[in-house]
Amino acid sequence: MKIKLLGKTPSELKEIALSTGLPKFAGDQIARWLYKSRVRDIESMTNISKAGREKLSEIAEVGLVEYSMCQESVDGTKKYLFPVSETNSVEAVMIPDADRHTLCVSSQAGCRMGCHFCMTGRQGFHGNLDAAQIISQYLAVDEAESLTNTVFMGMGEPLDNYENVKRAIEILTADWGFGWSPKRITLSSIGVLPNLKRYLEETKCHLAISMHNPFAEERLELMPVQKPFPIEKVVELIRQYDFSGQRRVSFEYTMFTGVNDSDRHADAIIRMLRGLECRVNLIRFHKIPDFPYETSSETSMERFRDRLSRAGITATIRASRGEDIFAACGMLAGKHKDL
Repeated sequence: MKIKLLGKTPSELKEIALSTGLPKFAGDQIARWLYKSRVRDIESMTNISKAGREKLSEIAEVGLVEYSMCQESVDGTKKYLFPVSETNSVEAVMIPDADRHTLCVSSQAGCRMGCHFCMTGRQGFHGNLDAAQIISQYLAVDEAESLTNTVFMGMGEPLDNYENVKRAIEILTADWGFGWSPKRITLSSIGVLPNLKRYLEETKCHLAISMHNPFAEERLELMPVQKPFPIEKVVELIRQYDFSGQRRVSFEYTMFTGVNDSDRHADAIIRMLRGLECRVNLIRFHKIPDFPYETSSETSMERFRDRLSRAGITATIRASRGEDIFAACGMLAGKHKDL
């Protein structure tokens, strides 16, 4: 199997270059071709000698994964399907908003967190994506040149594949990579505590935590990860870091009618988050097969938002996007796998 160049750092590329007889500085050249020029094959790296390219091609390949399917919503949202094995695919979703193009990327094929309302979780876990597969999502979409922001909020739990996600973030933010500001990147997590601490200490990117219920026993019914990673402990850890500046933390809260949308739930969130500089994003539930809950009404969501706001917690109702193209994460990949 050939070495994937995509996802490698300049120092790693220098070692690969040296192993083929190329000069050490060829590693920097390769990095520029991959992340600045965004070439799709080694033959396009024209400032490397032809003989050098031939030797490099014997042991390595760019490693870019092209998308196999794209569906576009009436609202402009586009969902891309990327094959990652003979039997599994992952999704990336491009969300346009005025002059912003946000790409929601996957970090795993399936997920082992097992949230009951998540289509991806129902598919089980089929493996971590490597850095090349993650970075391919940024390079292969039609909007690659115009992307402004990204969210690790696609299929999988990013902090369950932290080393590859961290490498992808390094490529996105490094001067030799995409050169993005960390402020353009948000990672969404259920709160895998050991790696959450690492993420908070090792990056300057934004954080979004999936809460969905402030009561431990009720959250456990929805999210088995409440047992090893209680939301109370997650919030306790977050309080140790400064979110009063340009780095932001938000809490994602999918609303189910009669389940987690009462004043009692709002008041528990207020108690849990009081004094923490944060935002609560209220999310409409996209219906998935064989799951009994329904999304809360617009009136219930507005009442819930206003109750949080009156208590001094910034709360917003997230606009629903892409409902006509299998909006729930994992729906398109799951449907494609069944074909």
